[in-house]
Amino acid sequence: MNGPTMEALAQRLEKVEQENRRLRGAGIAVLVLAAAGLLMGQAMPKARIVEAEGFVLKDAAGKVRAELYVGKDGPGLRMYDENGKGRVGLAVVKEGAGLYLLDENGKERVGLNVNMAGPVLTLADENGKGRVGLAVVKAGPRLGLYDETGKTIWKQP
Repeated sequence: MNGPTMEALAQRLEKVEQENRRLRGAGIAVLVLAAAGLLMGQAMPKARIVEAEGFVLKDAAGKVRAELYVGKDGPGLRMYDENGKGRVGLAVVKEGAGLYLLDENGKERVGLNVNMAGPVLTLADENGKGRVGLAVVKAGPRLGLYDETGKTIWKQP
């Protein structure tokens, strides 16, 4: 007989069976990974909503640097400098909304408010006294300049 011997056929058959076992194991691994990926994809939320009445943002040293809150009159945001002093305030209340910028001593130096009468911009001195006021009201734009006591220096009617 001129063909392969029985021993050679047995060896080839063993190789084919080993290859078949490897392919079957790889196929099962691929199916498991695909199923896990599918399940993980379904478990991930599309959008995440976090609800709270306030948030506090701290720096690496643990100092409070910002607060987002809801007060009795409405929501607000406060930001603090590295010394813990309030420097920026933003608030929405029934009467309108406001943005306040404070100096390193906590004095309000710039105020921007919008209410039913219209927008108002106030610039203050180092004592927190309004020195310049700019407003747009129904009667028209208004500009006022004031001394350190609050007395009007000039006011556009």
